[in-house]
Amino acid sequence: QVQLVESGGGSVQAGGSLSLSCAASGYTGSINYLAWFRQAPGKEREGVAAISRGGGSTYYADSVRGRFTISRDNAKATVYLQVNSLKPEDTAIYYCAARTASVYGSYGVLLVASGYGYWGQGTQVTVSS
Repeated sequence: QVQLVESGGGSVQAGGSLSLSCAASGYTGSINYLAWFRQAPGKEREGVAAISRGGGSTYYADSVRGRFTISRDNAKATVYLQVNSLKPEDTAIYYCAARTASVYGSYGVLLVASGYGYWGQGTQVTVSS
C-alpha cells in the first residue's frame, strides 16, 4: 500500500506561482511513476504532469507545458509541482497519484487517471483574475 499527502495549495492572482508537494509513504519502492492531476468543478479529472521513477523523464499536458514543472526527490519520497504563470482556468483541486505498472506503448497513458492506483486527498488551487 502507498499513502499520498499533498500540500501547498492556495489562492493567488493570475500570473502568480505556487509550489505543490506530495509526500509518499508505505511501500514506495513499488512506485514507477508519480503524477499530478486536477479536477475543476463540473469537469473530468485531467492529467497535468507525470515523472518517471528516476526523474529523468517528464510528461506534460499541452495546457501546462512551459508553465508547470514536475520533479521528485526519491530520498524524501516526495514529488513536487511548481506552477507558474497561473491562469484562472488553472483553478481546480490538484491530486497526486502513484502508478506501479510499467508503460507498454504510448506514454500518453501516464496522463490518464485509470492507470493510477493510489491517490492523495487533493489540495485546492484557486487563481483569481
